Amino acid sequence: MPKTPTSGQLWVVLARCHKSLSVLVERSIARDGLCLSDFMILEALLHKGPLTITEIQGKVLLASGSMTAAVDRLENRQFIVRKATGEDRRARQLHLTEEGRKFITTVFEAHYKELENWLSVLTAEEKRQAYALLKKLGLSAAAVHQAGTNSLEEKRQA
Repeated sequence: MPKTPTSGQLWVVLARCHKSLSVLVERSIARDGLCLSDFMILEALLHKGPLTITEIQGKVLLASGSMTAAVDRLENRQFIVRKATGEDRRARQLHLTEEGRKFITTVFEAHYKELENWLSVLTAEEKRQAYALLKKLGLSAAAVHQAGTNSLEEKRQA
């Protein structure tokens, strides 16, 4: 039976895996003239429909400065437009243009096929297990962060 990895070893494997997959993803979308933030915004609008900048920011985890620059780039390329919302005239929703929808649909389909290819090393069961375990770990880390502590033990004592 293999030795159980230490938490440090597990962290290194997760970090290296993330880095390797990130390089592949960024290379994939760069072929279509996009950086990761632009792709994530377009993908969110494609799958969620019109959203405010704040809503997108929460979904794609970008800093506000990065969001503004990305939105400006996508607007300049005529992939998105900003429209006032009905409830608050100060708030702006981002909408895909027809050109933007066609572009991101094509890019996303090609990217999705590449993701499937890269992850084909895992069986369906291994994908289910990895998903469940990574989600559990991520939710636990988020809970510790939300509690303003550095450990689960501190969170329990609070």
